[in-house]
Amino acid sequence: MSTKSIKQKSFTNIDINAFLKSLILLLKPRVMSLVIFTCAVGYITSNSTIETSNAIIGIILVAIGAGAAGCLNMWYDSDIDALMSRTCLRPIPTGKITRNYALIYGIALTIVSVVLLNYFTNLLSAALLLFTILFYILVYTIWLKRKTPQNIVIGGAAGALPPIIGWSIATNSISLEPISLFLIIFFWTPSHFWALSLYKAGDYKKAKIPMLPVSDGVEKTKKYIFLYSLSMIPVIILPYLINFAGLSYLIPSILLTFYYNYICYELLNYKKNKFDPKKAKKIFTYSIFYLFIVFALFLIDSLI
Repeated sequence: MSTKSIKQKSFTNIDINAFLKSLILLLKPRVMSLVIFTCAVGYITSNSTIETSNAIIGIILVAIGAGAAGCLNMWYDSDIDALMSRTCLRPIPTGKITRNYALIYGIALTIVSVVLLNYFTNLLSAALLLFTILFYILVYTIWLKRKTPQNIVIGGAAGALPPIIGWSIATNSISLEPISLFLIIFFWTPSHFWALSLYKAGDYKKAKIPMLPVSDGVEKTKKYIFLYSLSMIPVIILPYLINFAGLSYLIPSILLTFYYNYICYELLNYKKNKFDPKKAKKIFTYSIFYLFIVFALFLIDSLI
């Protein structure tokens, strides 16, 4: 084999690997991992006797649907992604994937995930997945994100639905138990993303996205972060009140929530109209750990 053909083959392999990596990145794999986990918690805590193989396939299809939503979000937001340091290296702004290809890819994955979820599980789960994708794209990405500082509050409903879908995969129904899981994610979302938007406010301002620090200032953002952290107390207690979870869930979850309240208060108590970037980053990082542990406690509680 000539040196020229070896080089050509090597470049082709590199291109294919880079292309496949870009396809994965379009799906927002970190978000997909959270979807898999929270969806699985919804399924497992239902104590259903559905066939395990179908349940696993169903959860994977929900994750693919979430990835499709992420892909379509990147397609629509590629113009503002190019302006922000946090998103400028995504596949579309860097030219690794074209906008049209991302659109086709996102639509194809949406159709495949919804149709197959209906086939392997039930119509309710498929309908909920389709609603989640459409809500994230049409309501959050296209309508709210560039128009209101409450974008993440309302749009957060899409990210909170996977536990309900997991429950519906298992039971073909919706009840108060998975709704309590939905509420935990829904009320967790604003403080999590507003903490991020504090130390990335310059990016959002450049992209003309009216996140709360940009539209209403630092002080109001700090107050809202603290208030939403307090709202976690009743939603954390709710599963215990409806006999969905026991003390092995409640006690550590409440302690974790109190600490979350404390670090959010520390941010609020900083100098007026200013914030400590380290404290904001601490809230953002801790909030991810916090949500993961709370849902892990649900799993542990359901198994003991």
